[in-house]
Amino acid sequence: VNDKQITDHYAIIPTGQGFGSLNGLSPVALKVYETIVRRFLSIFYPPAQYQKTGIVTKIGTESFFSSFKMMVSEGYLKVMHYSFFQEKESQGTTKKDAPQEENGSSDSGSDKLDPALVEAVGKLKRGSTVALSGLQIKEGETSPPKRYNSGSMILAMENAGQLIEDEELRAQIKGSGIGTSATRAEILSKLVKIEYLNLNKKTQIITPTMQGELIYYVVLGSIRSMLNPELTASWEKGLNYVAEGSITEEEYMQKLEGFIQRNTALVKNQNNQSQLRRVFQQVAAYYK
Repeated sequence: VNDKQITDHYAIIPTGQGFGSLNGLSPVALKVYETIVRRFLSIFYPPAQYQKTGIVTKIGTESFFSSFKMMVSEGYLKVMHYSFFQEKESQGTTKKDAPQEENGSSDSGSDKLDPALVEAVGKLKRGSTVALSGLQIKEGETSPPKRYNSGSMILAMENAGQLIEDEELRAQIKGSGIGTSATRAEILSKLVKIEYLNLNKKTQIITPTMQGELIYYVVLGSIRSMLNPELTASWEKGLNYVAEGSITEEEYMQKLEGFIQRNTALVKNQNNQSQLRRVFQQVAAYYK
């Protein structure tokens, strides 16, 4: 590894000790352990390689697009076949039970294609004529975004920089996000404890409380920039300048104190109580 690229390190890795206690672990603990070990081993394997094929078929003036991919080399997927997933498959359970990668694909899955299809596609050339067996229109509708749960919220905090349009600021917050790897869970826990958020212990779904939503509208109507990850990125940028010696600690603190003083004065001089009261009444209608 490149030591210069390492900051806080929070990976969970196997130690290779305590194998004698494995048989005494609960089924859930065994699955967690196996998941971590297989992920750790997969890091040292080469990438899985796929061959992608795209076909454009023209009927009259209309164009129809088809695409698929075929695995060429299994790579790290060789060690990602979970024993408990295989057990579920043998019991007739679908692949959705397999642990999911960040991109939504199953660790254990591989793209199986009909060999006859692969052979037929391999013989196609530009301008070839093929027989049409039928056409079909599939209708569907998009789903609204899912609610955040405790896991997806921490990921959203970690990747907050994706919401920033300014390339320089986005690069600044990349890898840091909102909070740190050690504090993000605690930030969520505190927001639940002070009743700004509700956490469903069974589903881990996070929803705002009325108090939390009102706090949001108070900040929105006073210091809107505090709701934007660009503010975090700009302060991170300033801290880096201090570390590089481009600016002094005193200059950074003057800028920070100036921001606080300007916005405090702005809030004190605002007269938006009636506007906030109307918002509060609208929000309250959604809470019992």
